[in-house]
Amino acid sequence: MATTENSNFQHIFAHMDFLFKKTDIASLIFFRIVFGVLATVESISLFSYLHLYKGALDPDKFHFKYYGFEWVEPMPEPFMSIFFIILTLLALCIIVGWRYRLATLLYAFGFSYTYFLDATFYLNHGYLFMVLCFVMFFYPVHRAYSLDVLQKRVTPIETTPYWPLFLLKFLMAVVYIYGGIAKLNPDWLNGVPLKIWLANKSHLFLIGPIVAKEWTAYFMSYGGVMLDLLVVFFLLNRKTRPWAFSFVLFFHFVNLLVFEIGIFPWMSTALTALYFSPDFPRRVWSWLSAKNSIFLRIQNWWQNLWAEDLNRVETLNYSAFQQKTISTILVILCSIQLLVPLRHHLYKGNVLWTEQGHRCSWRMMLRSKAGQGYFKVVDAQTKKSITVRPKQGLSKRQARKVYSHPYMILQYAHYLRDKYEAEGVVDPEVYAHLKLRVNGRPYADYVDKTRDLAKVEWSIFRSIDWLEDQPAKEEKEEK
Repeated sequence: MATTENSNFQHIFAHMDFLFKKTDIASLIFFRIVFGVLATVESISLFSYLHLYKGALDPDKFHFKYYGFEWVEPMPEPFMSIFFIILTLLALCIIVGWRYRLATLLYAFGFSYTYFLDATFYLNHGYLFMVLCFVMFFYPVHRAYSLDVLQKRVTPIETTPYWPLFLLKFLMAVVYIYGGIAKLNPDWLNGVPLKIWLANKSHLFLIGPIVAKEWTAYFMSYGGVMLDLLVVFFLLNRKTRPWAFSFVLFFHFVNLLVFEIGIFPWMSTALTALYFSPDFPRRVWSWLSAKNSIFLRIQNWWQNLWAEDLNRVETLNYSAFQQKTISTILVILCSIQLLVPLRHHLYKGNVLWTEQGHRCSWRMMLRSKAGQGYFKVVDAQTKKSITVRPKQGLSKRQARKVYSHPYMILQYAHYLRDKYEAEGVVDPEVYAHLKLRVNGRPYADYVDKTRDLAKVEWSIFRSIDWLEDQPAKEEKEEK
């Protein structure tokens, strides 16, 4: 039996030899530079917009937390500003490949820290970027075209195994395909919620009148689902790859013009470009050098810097044990990325209503939600009640989000419980009187008004039992 099992494992690993095929490092260097630029932009954006302009990272304010990461808190000034300055410098180090391993690791933990500060600011691309931060730490992309090479801290290489490139392409494929599957619902195929959002974009310069047309919503809805479901398969084919990439460029350019979605279009475009031949950056640079002498002079200058290191170039080789270890880790990582987006099937109710399993599942731009209502805090002894409206103590964004996200509703209820208990209310009870509107439908009761949320605890291992049932008509339409 043991011999048979060992034979099966050897057979599986034999089919994974392609992961260690020698591959030109050029495309990974291209991505390291793009990744570093995006990391720089992201850290500056978080610092200037969220922290300085919005004041959203003030340690004295209330912050919605990710469960399990309640301990993550903003730092007081000037430490928060110093942190962002250091984070930006680390991103610049990634671009030029200076102390790359240390810079990438510190940036990965630093960005993760900002990610977990407030769940209100969750974005799909933020989660993807955080995954990439840790993935990039393990890549040998500082061993070519980097200051680490020029300063002789590492030995240069010209090729890498295929697995780093495979993993990046796989991550992008998961985003596309799961995003497309999630769009296969009646609302999206009827142009909702794009009809709602685009109707509010008529003020945009030049494109406003076109964007506000109803047919534009249908075009973007069907174009989006076709792109997500089919683009990976067209990218895998050499003949259709240029056309598929052109469609990706157009799609992301439109999104960039119409929606405020940060670095996501640039990051997705860079990851999609990795489907081209690994030497495509060299070929593009050669073409530019033939067209413009500036690029040729830069190329000659770099080759002169690099000339001394040409004799030091080595090839990465892995032992059989290392190959099996890397292959096993890749299988685990890929399995996690394939399974996590499916976890909403483990919970009762529609994920559009309950939000359980929504995050990290590439269910992008699928719903437009609006809520209204208030919380009621009741003194268990005197039965006196206090009405609290979210906009009274939360930021505008927090107040908007709390109506439609159960984990935020519960966190805010617990915050009110602790706040009023500290002010003398005896054993405070907290009730949520909230209504929710999904994709333009009428408002419906969202939370069980009779349930004391002060005594409810959150668990990722069970379905929420304190929400009202989704209106039958809505649930039937969504399914």
